[in-house]
Order: sequence, then structure tokens, then C-alpha cells
Amino acid sequence: MGKNMEIQKIGGDFSVCKVRDFSKVQFDSPFCFIGKTDAENSLVCRTEIVPDNTVAREDGWKACRIQGVLDFSLVGILSEISANLAKHKIGIFAVSTYNTDYIFTKAADFENAMQALAAAGYTIV
Repeated sequence: MGKNMEIQKIGGDFSVCKVRDFSKVQFDSPFCFIGKTDAENSLVCRTEIVPDNTVAREDGWKACRIQGVLDFSLVGILSEISANLAKHKIGIFAVSTYNTDYIFTKAADFENAMQALAAAGYTIV
């Protein structure tokens, strides 16, 4: 599957946060991922705009995305990427949107992750 897919690096540093509420989230930021459950409010955003009502955070993430719009009938895309990176002892944090998937790795692992995906046949842009 990877041989026909492009992975685009996204510049900047990201943080994964738990927030009290979403009132201070900068929704006009180009990258803002939220998740809400009965147990928590989660946010992934650029580190420089983490809101001050954050109750827990994990800094030091880098991001990339699978280029293009992924059809819902496609199976195993994230699984393949995750398995490939797991072979290299690289953990991921994934966020899926309607169009595509975003993969986050710790900053220290990011370039190794891109090299591993390139070796597996992905085109890194």
C-alpha cells in the first residue's frame, strides 16, 4: 500500500493536551484537533498556542499527514504505518479527519520515522 502514498511533513512543534473546556482553544489555527468524551476534553495543537486552561500536556511532538483524500473503503492504512514504525521502536499518536490521517511522533523519533517510511516505499514530501 505504501508504495503509492505520499506522506507530507508538517512543520512546527505540537502538544497533546487535556483541557478543562474548549473556551480558550484557537479554532482558527491551521491545526487544531479536539476530542470530547464523557471523561475528558482532549486537544492537539501547535505548542505555541496551548491554552492556559490546560490541566495536563505532553509537548515535543512532530507531525505528518497522508496526502490526498482517503476513501472510507480503504483498509489498513494506519495499521501498516503503525506496524512499520513499531518495527523501528517508534510510537505514534494518530488523528483521523474526514479526509485523511495525521501521524504524530515524538520529535526525537521524527526523522527516523520518515526514513523508515521512505524505506517502506512511501514518498516523503
